[in-house]
Amino acid sequence: MRKIIWLYLSSFGIMFAIISWLQESGLFPTDIGALKGVTALVAGTVLYLTVPRFLD
Repeated sequence: MRKIIWLYLSSFGIMFAIISWLQESGLFPTDIGALKGVTALVAGTVLYLTVPRFLD
């Protein structure tokens, strides 16, 4: 259970960092507010569901 939580939080953090980087580079709007977290949550979920399949 701890591994699942850790991987999910890690994927959220990775996607949040990528979205922040995209905002700084001008490829993503900077005035989205809380939607940044929601976007990171959705993208992190997709990342969490796809990447572990390739690791095993």
